Amino acid sequence: MDARLSLFTLLTAAVLVFWAVGAYNRLVGLRSELLRAITAVDAQFHARQAVLAQWAEGLAGRVDAQALAALQAACRQAETACSHARARPARRGTVVSLRLAEEILAQARAALRPGGDAPNAESAELAEADAALAFARRQFNETAQVYNRAVSQFPTWVIAGLFGFRKAGTL
Repeated sequence: MDARLSLFTLLTAAVLVFWAVGAYNRLVGLRSELLRAITAVDAQFHARQAVLAQWAEGLAGRVDAQALAALQAACRQAETACSHARARPARRGTVVSLRLAEEILAQARAALRPGGDAPNAESAELAEADAALAFARRQFNETAQVYNRAVSQFPTWVIAGLFGFRKAGTL
């Protein structure tokens, strides 16, 4: 009887250890997926920033200098936020910071749109870059949601808490 209890305890402990290792490996893999997804966002972000710089250059002299300076400041802020998010994509604060910087950048862009200008090649290229970035952001958000579900799932949240896995933000 005592031997069976010891065997049962040993088997239960082994199952728990194997489960914990598997849960940890799953969380690490999902965090790696977040890193791959933010890399795609970063690449599209920088491509869009290059097109945006050309667009702003084409507007120089035709729009308010303060509005142009606000756009350039918003671009720098967004670039800083993007580099922080790229370094730590699983941190909610860095990703939320990027999302807020993107909103400020969108407001600065809206202030610069000339009233009666017809669409040109630069604005079409900018729209294409925006669409590519939006696609990469959706991919990141889907990956973040899968990661967040895993982090908050019982009993995996125990392992997540022990090893510092926290919910990621979305763009």
